[in-house]
Amino acid sequence: MAPRSRQRRHKKPPSSVAPMVVTPSTVVTPVPLTLSKPDPSIDALGFFSLENNVPGLSQLILQKLSMKSYEEYKLVLDGGASVSGFGFRCPQEMFQKMEDTFRFCAHCRALPSGLSDSKVLRQCKRCRNVYYCGPECQRSDWPAHRKVCQELRLVAVDRLMEWLLVTGAFVLPSGPWPCLAETVQSWDTWFSMRHLQLDATLDAVLGSHAMTTLWASVGRPRPDPDVLQGSLKRLLTDALSRPLTLGLGLRALGINVGKIGGSTVHVVGASHVETFLTRPEDYDELGYMFPGHLGLRVIMVGIDVSAGFTQNPSPPILEPGTVQLSGHRGLYHDFWEEEVETGRIAHPDLVVTFHPGFHASPDLMEAWLPTLLLLRDYEIPTLITVYSHQELAASLQILVDLDTNITAYGANPFASLKPEQAYSNPNKQPVYCNAYYIIFLGSSCQLDRRQLEEKVDGGV
Repeated sequence: MAPRSRQRRHKKPPSSVAPMVVTPSTVVTPVPLTLSKPDPSIDALGFFSLENNVPGLSQLILQKLSMKSYEEYKLVLDGGASVSGFGFRCPQEMFQKMEDTFRFCAHCRALPSGLSDSKVLRQCKRCRNVYYCGPECQRSDWPAHRKVCQELRLVAVDRLMEWLLVTGAFVLPSGPWPCLAETVQSWDTWFSMRHLQLDATLDAVLGSHAMTTLWASVGRPRPDPDVLQGSLKRLLTDALSRPLTLGLGLRALGINVGKIGGSTVHVVGASHVETFLTRPEDYDELGYMFPGHLGLRVIMVGIDVSAGFTQNPSPPILEPGTVQLSGHRGLYHDFWEEEVETGRIAHPDLVVTFHPGFHASPDLMEAWLPTLLLLRDYEIPTLITVYSHQELAASLQILVDLDTNITAYGANPFASLKPEQAYSNPNKQPVYCNAYYIIFLGSSCQLDRRQLEEKVDGGV
């Protein structure tokens, strides 16, 4: 519920703001076309764009992942079923079937089931990431593919190496920062600070049994050590980008993390991307960014928060020096009225939303509008991240149309370095998680609140 003085100013963005298609991440949530329309979801939007580009891809994904329906897939993401192996008999079968979900012609979009007996899909030998049904399609596609082939080679390696994070074989280096936190302003300084610990960690993973088993199971030659080390570093930045971006927002807005009772951050629009397989220690780096803090509470709120992640979102005690993670399933403006306004949950010192995608479709914009207006009207410090410069421009325009007071925006120094491929449009330029940020605080309207209240009461 918005303050009374601003309720009548709520408005939808003008129709001149054209929605763009959001680039989905490499982890795709398939949704059957016959599914009744749920609350708008960026995951669902990503799937529908897949089906539009490659008809039949959703059923291929479900089949290869040994699942009968989207509901079964969603049950795994929600924590209602074991993720280990997805029910496959052995690692070799799992990796083969996961790779099979990428098998369609990058040029004509043909699936294996649509090819004649004389044709077979073959990989690009350079990137090992896209497929073609024949030399004609590959030649025709080369002008587009050549621009992204090198980056897609990284994508293909990272897609496999990510399994080491899922299984816990790659544990991120952690511990108090050995230098002044103020000097760590980007990945370059973070890597420099952690270099001895990081080198030891990477060497241990490269020589591990898990690494040997991984490459013995995927059916392709093991890359050189420098290639694998580069992949591990990219995956590390992807895992730490979110907590360090939260820290960027706390820093940029000058929020006091030394206040009695600790500080609270709400992550709005959270989904399985932020919560599936997420462990409390994954956000320890946020705490090390603020030595001497009196407790940091991070509450994930969203309709796609994994069920296994949801719990009491506000444990009574927040110990100094600790980072506390919890989740709440639902829309943020409902969460605000039910939990924050009633005093059961702490008022946020900062709200962060990772890739909200409200620029991507009218349905998502309609779903996000109450939350954006709430954040504006209650003057809650807010940080938003987007994938690309194009999304940055579109999101800024929408926020300007909503009269938000944008205080800063630009390239995120803690953006993920792992390229993200558009699943069903493989030759689209890859993007990077949290590549850009926008910070806003309150409204750009400078009307005196009392004058505005009088105007509202007077029926203007």
